[in-house]
Amino acid sequence: MDKPKIAVVTGGAQGIGKAICDAFVAQGTVVCTIDVLDNNYFVGDLADKKMLRMFADKVIAEHGRVDFLINNACFSRGGLNNCSYADFNYVLRVGVAAPFLLTQLLMKHFNTPASVVNISSTRHLMSQANTESYTAAKGGITALTHAMAVTLAGIARVNSISPGWIDTTGKQFEGSDASQHLVGRVGVPADIVHAVMFLCDQKGSFITGQNLTVDGGMTKLMIYHDDCGWTYNESLRQPL
Repeated sequence: MDKPKIAVVTGGAQGIGKAICDAFVAQGTVVCTIDVLDNNYFVGDLADKKMLRMFADKVIAEHGRVDFLINNACFSRGGLNNCSYADFNYVLRVGVAAPFLLTQLLMKHFNTPASVVNISSTRHLMSQANTESYTAAKGGITALTHAMAVTLAGIARVNSISPGWIDTTGKQFEGSDASQHLVGRVGVPADIVHAVMFLCDQKGSFITGQNLTVDGGMTKLMIYHDDCGWTYNESLRQPL
């Protein structure tokens, strides 16, 4: 009888991370997650190096191998208008340094061919005002992806996914919220889950070092003043 696959997922207690965990479990994969929120495997802060080492040691001791690593956890603490230097670096530790260290701790135990999927964001390409902490983290994880893909060649494929607007509340969106997307709706966690599973499947064995944008086409619609019903309002621009 084949041994079950082992998936490591960060930030798996809620939202997209939980949806990814649930999808792995549904296909018979054993899931090991770390989150600051309560979960059934390991509660800990990814920004804490000791916690990450304890988590990795637990995974290795209990399973001895890793088939899939999903670096999902990240959050925002604002930007230039309100984010302290300490908070900015804290977001980078969770969103960039933790994926780096966790990959480093687990890579000798990857069950080749393994798959690493980093969850980035369309914000690595575009921004709203006062989002520097989150945007910088997502820019970092996207760049880290292709670097790790080169280093781990022959050991693991490494790709990233850039979600657009993904609603995790189950709310129904209509009107302009939905129609501004080329596909006519706001995204849901399942859209990202499908992408993760695709990149983890060996049918995608020729794909590595890539970023897959899953945003309903939002980043492809070019909009100018008075285009598509959109009007630029200078008074709404956030002052410094």
